[in-house]
Amino acid sequence: MRVVLIGPPGAGKGTQAAALRIRLGVPHISTGDMLREAISARTVVGEKARGIVEAGRLVPDDVMAEIVRERLEAPDAVGGFLLDGYPRNLDQAQTLDGILEGRGKGLDHVLHLALEDSEIIRRLSGRRTCESCNAPYHVTSAPPRMAGRCDVCGGRLAQRPDDKEEVVAERLKLFRERTQPLVDFYRKRGVLRDVDATGSITQVQGRLEAALGEARIGGASR
Repeated sequence: MRVVLIGPPGAGKGTQAAALRIRLGVPHISTGDMLREAISARTVVGEKARGIVEAGRLVPDDVMAEIVRERLEAPDAVGGFLLDGYPRNLDQAQTLDGILEGRGKGLDHVLHLALEDSEIIRRLSGRRTCESCNAPYHVTSAPPRMAGRCDVCGGRLAQRPDDKEEVVAERLKLFRERTQPLVDFYRKRGVLRDVDATGSITQVQGRLEAALGEARIGGASR
């Protein structure tokens, strides 16, 4: 099964994909994680993307296309995938079409996670990560026992540059301008399924499974 997750930053795409991939039996491909790894490793692509990501802007389409094409050609993605973070605009959607058509394939489902801007800002601006062990926290929904310190290793908690409130606002503006048209694009194709992203992780997971259909998910995971 070939599935794409779209939605605003902070809607929980990565969290939901991590669980859903097990049910579907396909790899979770996160362009966000791949970019952050490239930036951390100071690769050529990572250095190009560093300033862009930290300013809350989108990485150029040609760079993302190269990353996605190589990943979808990996052996574990031949039988299907759960793609998170791509496409983000219509040009990227057409590029993805070309990549898949070259393999005689097409998308089965596009899951659209919907969330209000106020909740997105609350979720993202409150995120913190341990600088030593990468354990995740949130200042209101999952705070550490000691303010600013990791419960696991005692390391310092830091906020990602792209989670600052002003940067989140810019990311949302870009999403509305560039990514929202994808909803109409895929809806017209008949592959889009809208999913309410409010509530707990378990609640949203249940909605995703219902959107895909329990019978299809059960068959894909066996």
